[in-house]
Amino acid sequence: MKIYNDKNPKLQDLAQNIQKINKTEPKGASHTSKTLSPTDRIDISNRAKEIAELKSAIDQIPDVRSEKVSAIKNAIKTGSYVVDPKKIVESLLKEIL
Repeated sequence: MKIYNDKNPKLQDLAQNIQKINKTEPKGASHTSKTLSPTDRIDISNRAKEIAELKSAIDQIPDVRSEKVSAIKNAIKTGSYVVDPKKIVESLLKEIL
């Protein structure tokens, strides 16, 4: 490892390059703010468009189907809601396996 006093040659070269760039660029210009040429464009595939449309449709569907929830609540209140234990066991086993 070399120890330089205050003048590391690599840092001096970097400083000179920065000064050259600052002299050649007009004030307020930067490397990241370039205008797009007329040939620049973005193409979105048909598949991506379909996915975006499907996502939009899904976002419009409510998370809770309130009419189904109210029907089940009414059936529970009236005592007409019947639970089939076999269906519950089958569903649980499908999830486990």
